Amino acid sequence: MPPTCSTRSRQTDGVIGEEIGRLLRWEERHRRLAARMGIAATLTVVVDAVASVLIWHWESGIKGSDIHGFGDAVFFVTVQVLTVSSQIKNPLTSDGKILDVFLELWAIFVITAVAGSFSAFFGTGDSE
Repeated sequence: MPPTCSTRSRQTDGVIGEEIGRLLRWEERHRRLAARMGIAATLTVVVDAVASVLIWHWESGIKGSDIHGFGDAVFFVTVQVLTVSSQIKNPLTSDGKILDVFLELWAIFVITAVAGSFSAFFGTGDSE
């Protein structure tokens, strides 16, 4: 005999309740995801800080550069990491240009690593 609407409704409620319960339990996969997100965030802050100092050192004082102070350098680097774009002109020095490319590659790497971490998190949860 096929399941009735009320039986399907109870089954759906059970599945939804089970999924919510699994999300609220702190399992090993949650710890791994939190650790991966923490590592990505920490390394990005370190890259941002070091790159800001380097851009400021290389670009400030260069004729035609939009980097006039440390705040401009921090803004430029942070926006490059977050959006791979900036309203400030691209660096003029060779070192600055190389660092700018590195920042763009770093941003792509972090986004793919974070996406992969979430994929592993949800994929592991489905196999349990």
